Amino acid sequence: MVSLEKIREEMKSRLSIDKDLHTVEVRAESIDEALADASIQLETKVPNLEYEVLERGSNGFLSIGKKSWLLRIYQNPETVALKKKAYSDELFGDSSFEGENVNVDRDGLFYVRHFGSSIRLKVLLPVGNGRPVELSEVLDAVKRPDTENFDQKAIEKYIKNGTDNGYVTVGTYKHISSADALISVDITKDELHAYITVDAPAMSGAEVTADLIEKSLKAQGVRCGIDDAKISEFVDNPVYSTPFEVATAVMPEDGKDAYVQYNFEIDQDKLKAQESESGNVDFKELNKIQNVVKGQVLATKMPATKGKGGKTLFGHYLEAKNGKDIVVQLGQNCEFEKDGVTIVASVDGQVLFINNKITVEPLLTLDAVNIKSGNVKFVGSVIIKGAVEDGFDVKATGTVDIGGTVGKCNIESEAGDVIIHQGAFGKNEGSLKAGRSLYCKFVQEMKIEVEQNVIATDSLMNCDITAMKNIVVYGKKAQITGGNLFATEEICARTLGSPGGGTTTILTVGVDPRAKKKLDELLEQQQELVKELENLDLDISTLENMKKIRKSLPGDKEETLKKFLSRKGQIIDENKEMSSEIESLQSHLRDLKAVGKVKVEGTVYPGTKIYVRDVLDEVHNEVNGCTFYYENAFAKRGKYEPPSLDTSKGPEGYN
Repeated sequence: MVSLEKIREEMKSRLSIDKDLHTVEVRAESIDEALADASIQLETKVPNLEYEVLERGSNGFLSIGKKSWLLRIYQNPETVALKKKAYSDELFGDSSFEGENVNVDRDGLFYVRHFGSSIRLKVLLPVGNGRPVELSEVLDAVKRPDTENFDQKAIEKYIKNGTDNGYVTVGTYKHISSADALISVDITKDELHAYITVDAPAMSGAEVTADLIEKSLKAQGVRCGIDDAKISEFVDNPVYSTPFEVATAVMPEDGKDAYVQYNFEIDQDKLKAQESESGNVDFKELNKIQNVVKGQVLATKMPATKGKGGKTLFGHYLEAKNGKDIVVQLGQNCEFEKDGVTIVASVDGQVLFINNKITVEPLLTLDAVNIKSGNVKFVGSVIIKGAVEDGFDVKATGTVDIGGTVGKCNIESEAGDVIIHQGAFGKNEGSLKAGRSLYCKFVQEMKIEVEQNVIATDSLMNCDITAMKNIVVYGKKAQITGGNLFATEEICARTLGSPGGGTTTILTVGVDPRAKKKLDELLEQQQELVKELENLDLDISTLENMKKIRKSLPGDKEETLKKFLSRKGQIIDENKEMSSEIESLQSHLRDLKAVGKVKVEGTVYPGTKIYVRDVLDEVHNEVNGCTFYYENAFAKRGKYEPPSLDTSKGPEGYN
């Protein structure tokens, strides 16, 4: 059941909120314009406003009979309460309104004022460990020679509960009107500032109230910019015989000029080398290239904003300047989206800011790759005029074209060719990987993996090569010496192996190189599992026999036996999965349609091993002008056949 006391408290709370509400009546062409005008007068944001329609507007017909809107506008009571609370908190350094949980200790405060013929009291409760207001201090301020009566019990109640940031009557005094404080209002000529000057009241005279200050301002024609917080500050702590500002015009706010917000660094000098967590700088990772992909947002044009007009204290409009628009010029390979402000890349590549234009370059050209350039990672194709020095890597999504030599490096093209006009010296640490083919003069001691062909004009020496189509070496030397080479279709050269036979050269054709390698790895792993299982069986048998004889095992040995049995179960499960995968790979290799051939125009030296569809043909004596092929489950030799691949075409896009 709701008590009468609760209803009174609720009505008191609502009355307090209503007192803080200020309304303005605005006539404008539209509701939006009226709200914008009111937001200036009430010094708040448009979303905080509510309104009542006094006169409904109309657009008329062809602007004939057009009628403006008349609205009564006021601030949302909840936002008024929040603003009031914020002001109260700010007076005492309380930042809780901003959402920060800061523990602040503040002593309680009280103010005793004489308004009209009443003695008024305002009590602010202590915060945290602050000292509460002392009754004796309040009574000392209330008791004056002209005091007629006061309610001590009410004072005690207010000291305990506070006065909700307002003044309450606690007594009366003998009021003499001629002794009242005198107030005067001064307004600057530019109508931007209003000051009050108050002469202190004599004994038995009344002090100025907030209502009196506001009425005095309005009597002088002040309509806008009245600062309730300043007025409240003066009432609580009056400053006599000194001008005190209580109203300020709403100053205009000029609009912001349009600008471009970039999603990349437009100043190349600010791009820095990559720093590790320990603070060390990797000078190979210079981060000089800013890669972007097609459709990636590069920048956004932020439009100019309109100025927000102000008003003088008398309500005269203060004009604001609108922000200036700018024209954004685009370079190559970038475009605006449909919204007209979002700039995106139209191709993959490197984003640059050249001559105040955003440009995307799908082709990166470098003189060389070394300590000056650092490692290269590029979304697009890369042309390197010189060499790639030892220890530096190049990775691109498109073609990598290198004019010089390649050292102990890792070169990778995800979807294009790798072209090396000179040679590559991997020193058994470098690698070459191409999404299409590798074109080179010679390669020594490197790991090579391509999705199509490896084509060399001189030699391949001691390389580990996997080609999903062909390996072709042509030219005067056209030599393959040492290494392990896989090709699904053909391997062609003028010379295979070495005259002395000191270097083993192994060639495999007619199989899927990756499947073959995976199969070999699985078979090796399976052998290791079998060995581990045999050792486990011996250990388990020993422990179980010991248990039969002793009928029990010590705790540590029993735990060891459980671990051995658990591991045995894991090995059996792993072996089943491995066997299934091995069988699938073997079936795939058996069904492979590529026959596979090794074609040698010149000499095949002894010691060369040639696998044609897993059938070994080891060369014990020199063979000249021969083709190795597979037929009826046997590896056979026939007359030399020229390569099926036309090497005169060269890389795609090159002459």
